[in-house]
Amino acid sequence: MASPSERTAVAAALAAVDGWPVDAAAAAVVRAGTEPVVHGPAERPFALASVTKLLTALACLVAVEEGTLDLDGAAGPPGCTVRHLLAHAGGYGFDTGPITAPGRRRIYSNTGFEALGDHLADRAAMPAADYVSAAVTGPLGMAATSLTGSVAHAATSTVGDLARFAAELLAPTLVHPATLAEATTVQFPGLDGVLPGYGTQRPNDWGLGLELRGHKSPHWTGAANAPSTFGHFGAAGTFLWVDPTVSTALVVLTDRPFGPWAVAAWPPFADAVRAAATA
Repeated sequence: MASPSERTAVAAALAAVDGWPVDAAAAAVVRAGTEPVVHGPAERPFALASVTKLLTALACLVAVEEGTLDLDGAAGPPGCTVRHLLAHAGGYGFDTGPITAPGRRRIYSNTGFEALGDHLADRAAMPAADYVSAAVTGPLGMAATSLTGSVAHAATSTVGDLARFAAELLAPTLVHPATLAEATTVQFPGLDGVLPGYGTQRPNDWGLGLELRGHKSPHWTGAANAPSTFGHFGAAGTFLWVDPTVSTALVVLTDRPFGPWAVAAWPPFADAVRAAATA
């Protein structure tokens, strides 16, 4: 995506968001070593919803490298570890306390991530949101990003800031590449579970805070995305994925909650953008 013609093709593909049934949308394609291609209001803040978890997850990986957290150290209910909480295997319900033993099922959980945030705050001796700022958004120059509530779903950001974050996931500087490689490897392989909005997945693969595409169907990424694609989507109508096989990331922020419109629009859009970016 170095030539003007390639960037023009990507920009044209991104412009498809203008036809979506939303009031506002912004999108960006990021490729390793190049400037992002952005469509829409780059500096408009949007609610991220669960895309917030990507920021928190990276902060936890920084904390692991610093020695503040131990992936296999106890956190949460008996038998639960930081690794369990990051991988949605801690036994918490979606928005409740524990409902099963750790490691038995993949239960996507906001409360599990909030328990992780409480553990991080205790270990770091500062609010978890402040640690995310100090460890991730500050160093990456994400000045328009704000996290003032739940580390599971409360951040707001801009497509410009998330393009910076996506670039970090393509070529990490805050953590060692080996740490990110572990985070994008299936944790507790073989666990089934419900992917919100898409039903039961067998298996429902997850890394350390990062959802892994694997062979899930249906899914919010495109049919052309590699199984190693990782990222997250949010109930606010937002998503970020990274396809490492083509060193490409796609960020989309909208102001309409996730629903059938997104299920229909996102996968073909992802395929068209990926094709334009890698032609």
